[in-house]
Amino acid sequence: MKKVMIEKIIANGESETLELKPSLSQMNEIIETISALANTKGGEIIIGVSDSGKIRGVEIGKGTIENLTNTIAQNTEPKIQPHIKIEKIEGKNIIVIDVTESMDKLVLAFGRPYKKVGKSSPRMSKEEYEKRILEKHKEKIQFDKQICKEATLKDFDWNYIKEKFIPLYERLSEKKITGNLPSLIKSLNCIRDGKPTNAGILLFGKEPQNFYMNAYIALARYKGKEVETQRLDYKEFTGNLFQQVDECDKYIKEHITIMSRLLPDRIQREDIPEYGWYSVRELVTNAVCHRDYADFGSKVIIKMFSNKIEFYNPGGLPEDITPQNIADKQYSKNPIIAKILAKVKYIEELGEGWDKIIKEHKEHTLKPRLPKIQGDSHSVLVTVFSAKEKFEEKKIELTLTERQKKIMEYLRNNQRITTSACAKLLDISNDTVLRELTSLKLLNIIGKKGIGKATYYFLKMR
Repeated sequence: MKKVMIEKIIANGESETLELKPSLSQMNEIIETISALANTKGGEIIIGVSDSGKIRGVEIGKGTIENLTNTIAQNTEPKIQPHIKIEKIEGKNIIVIDVTESMDKLVLAFGRPYKKVGKSSPRMSKEEYEKRILEKHKEKIQFDKQICKEATLKDFDWNYIKEKFIPLYERLSEKKITGNLPSLIKSLNCIRDGKPTNAGILLFGKEPQNFYMNAYIALARYKGKEVETQRLDYKEFTGNLFQQVDECDKYIKEHITIMSRLLPDRIQREDIPEYGWYSVRELVTNAVCHRDYADFGSKVIIKMFSNKIEFYNPGGLPEDITPQNIADKQYSKNPIIAKILAKVKYIEELGEGWDKIIKEHKEHTLKPRLPKIQGDSHSVLVTVFSAKEKFEEKKIELTLTERQKKIMEYLRNNQRITTSACAKLLDISNDTVLRELTSLKLLNIIGKKGIGKATYYFLKMR
């Protein structure tokens, strides 16, 4: 790094990728910061500079750099040997330690992991460290392929497999299944070494919640637009994953609005659901398919509001997948579960589910707002938005006069309108304006505030 660049980053102050240390006497903190930087994005530690950016300098002896290198290597695991060099700023020596981002981000300092959070270097929690280890070894210790230690073959719901799963698979695949049931389940990686796997119990177990207490969907339905409003209902969908998806999907569709309209060229009315049928089922299925079942303290949570549905999935996104590129990437925490769900068309085998959700929204008669995805390494929250209010707007628009439509358009862009502004907008008398505004007020579309000349009208329906 050139001298000019060093001076510039010192002037910018400490950050997630830069730590300033006044002297080598803070050796323990320096080594902990090396762990933190390696476990985050990498960066630099500059020694001989105060937190405020004042150059103090460091005394450099014959063995200073060698001793620093050895101390770092001896107290980090795996051993870190960063690039270290001496620079002269304002006539004083400073030490620059360049720390590279670790591939697996599991670097320890004095046997403990650290990470960068802004300017701080806190110790990583036990849960986060363990999660990173699991991520590193995910192919070896993939949750859904592991044996469910407490379970036996008697814990499979063989009747469900015979009466429900096999007929569904045969119908969709147009193939006849031969052989006995245990052989079939074993071929699906649901039996290993004569015992059920985690995937096997979750998909085909009689009572999966006996082994995974929070492996269910919790759904709350609210009267208004926020959690603070009255809760109308609370449901828990248990059983195997197929049953959870089917029952939850059915409940949601029984409790969302189906609007209808009569088109001039048709005898029958057109039914319009406030949410896309495909989107609802796909998001429910994705939640149970891609959640982190190794996180025993969390569950899938769905919240239904008057204007949206939120789908919360514990588990989070891998590092290379973000809410922005999720439609272009394919990933599953539970590949065995995903493959079996795909075999019976519960999810899209080629990872096209999100594309179809977006397509359904764009082709919806009322063009609802596109879904919103929020995600981090711990959880994913997908929100879909109701088209109900758009339907009400369209329905009311059909009954309005051209003048009233102009008033509505003005209010959408300007929030409020006075009698005089309305008269100017429509080029009519104040008396006629009052009649139009009164009609809109009686329809409960607009409201009125103020007294006398301070009176104005505002749009109530959003």
